[in-house]
Amino acid sequence: MAYRETEHTLAKKADTRLRLLKAARRLVQQGGFAAASASAVAKESGVASGTIYRHFPNKSELVAEVFRYATEREVAAVAQACDCGETAADKLTAAVETFAQRALLGRTLAYALIAEPVDPRVEQERLRYRFAYAEIFEDVIALGIQRGEFVAQNCQITAAALVGLLAESLVGPLKKEHEYEHDDLIHSLTALVLRAVGFKS
Repeated sequence: MAYRETEHTLAKKADTRLRLLKAARRLVQQGGFAAASASAVAKESGVASGTIYRHFPNKSELVAEVFRYATEREVAAVAQACDCGETAADKLTAAVETFAQRALLGRTLAYALIAEPVDPRVEQERLRYRFAYAEIFEDVIALGIQRGEFVAQNCQITAAALVGLLAESLVGPLKKEHEYEHDDLIHSLTALVLRAVGFKS
């Protein structure tokens, strides 16, 4: 008879996997993806090195899963920010401010997610989550057009451009901590984004 894992065994495996992901995320927060070696993750999570490979077949898959785990929280925060405010402009502003503030508060993690050179497997995840951010912006832009707040435009193209704009605009500030005033930078980004969507102030 084939072996079937019990609920207890499955729950224990899920708990160990989550511990590994949380440990890896902490390491990425401290030193980027380069710091999240299998041995470092094992040590940080308090498990044997071999345990990692029972949950992730190789380092590429481990790092890709850590990327997903970390980015899902960031995407969720931006999506939640869009629930704020009455107007589409308010929602878009809140989303941009949230994206930028979270990046600047956790600059090592943000740089790792946005720009750190990574394995092709992680690049695939990076592209997927850029699409996720773009979908959030696309919905807000469409709302703004519908309400007459923004000029008519191709929402999909503008949304994708905004994701690229935000990511590229933050690369420098994330690496040069003392050369940028956070409030000024965020204000400039929100003003730029509103101009990009043709906000009718």
